[in-house]
Amino acid sequence: MIPENKPVCWVVGAGDFDAADFSPRPGDLVIAADGGYVHLTTLGVVPDILLGDFDSLDTVPDFPNIVRHPVRKDDGDTALAVKLGLGRGYRAFALYGGLGGERLDHSLANIQTLAWLARQGAAGWLVGRGQVVTVIENAALRFDAACRGFLSVFCHGERAEGVTLRQLKFPLENAALDCRVPLGLSNEFVGGPAEVAVRRGTLVVVWQGVPSQARLCSLAAE
Repeated sequence: MIPENKPVCWVVGAGDFDAADFSPRPGDLVIAADGGYVHLTTLGVVPDILLGDFDSLDTVPDFPNIVRHPVRKDDGDTALAVKLGLGRGYRAFALYGGLGGERLDHSLANIQTLAWLARQGAAGWLVGRGQVVTVIENAALRFDAACRGFLSVFCHGERAEGVTLRQLKFPLENAALDCRVPLGLSNEFVGGPAEVAVRRGTLVVVWQGVPSQARLCSLAAE
């Protein structure tokens, strides 16, 4: 889940925005990534930082703390915001306005950003309308027993080994997933505390609900 016991970096992009579980606390960092500034303004939230190349806003607002980037660059605005937060010591990231809508390419880029975060030993949640995406690497993800609906698990990379799915309609135990076969599509919660784990490799996990229904933990810490 979006942790209650550590600071969170909240990044809001210009895409479809769902305010589920959007609740920054003192000590958190809120970054508006370009057009995400409009979403925050609508909520009455003042970000700590406004970052971007401002191609979505079409103008540079009169804001006291702006980090401006050129339009021609290697990273998108969301990835740049994540790197800024990581550089400031944040290890948990909630990404809003970066999933769904007309730009599938941006959604895919943001999932790759989650994979990059997992490689850094950090955790990220990409929040869309009624669904959440996260990426785990050599780790486990546990879900509250109240979860209902669908959950899908995809291999991100050549191969994921030691994949275990528990308390789901279609369980797996110590299985291997291949990036070319969507074996983990459309599983279902069955009313117990569910778990997704991978011993070696990277998984993209997609579920219906809100981020507070799941928590990330390292298997090494078990």
